[in-house]
Amino acid sequence: MKTIYLGLGSNIGDRRALLEDALQRIAASGITITKRSTIVETEPAYVLDQPRFLNMVIEAQTTLMPRALLQTLQRIEREMGRRIIVDKGPRSIDIDILFYSDIIMRTKDLTIPHALLHERRFVLEPLNEIAPQLVHPVLRKTVAELCAL
Repeated sequence: MKTIYLGLGSNIGDRRALLEDALQRIAASGITITKRSTIVETEPAYVLDQPRFLNMVIEAQTTLMPRALLQTLQRIEREMGRRIIVDKGPRSIDIDILFYSDIIMRTKDLTIPHALLHERRFVLEPLNEIAPQLVHPVLRKTVAELCAL
């Protein structure tokens, strides 16, 4: 089993219910959720003319390899009605792989740790709530240190 951290967000529909539905679907996919942050409401980033987000982070255990994990999460997003109309635009659900154990991976469709993680307060703050001492394997800083920047 590998420890993973996932970021979840929603800004259209019943945002809280969508996050809870995503958690149930993640657990039903054989991924064991071990910790979850509180849900925080945040301003949109990048595309500012859209509704506010609800965001959270979970820690989980999985036997899925990174690419299989990505495929599983993308399937859950599709099943929940995720449609990409505008890049970084409104979405019913967004599930990002933030960390997969201490793996560093860069491919065309998957970067671990998440490439923009250190720039995103909406991810760092909930992550800091559940894993402040987690070390970013590329930046070699703890989540708490990244939050303090």
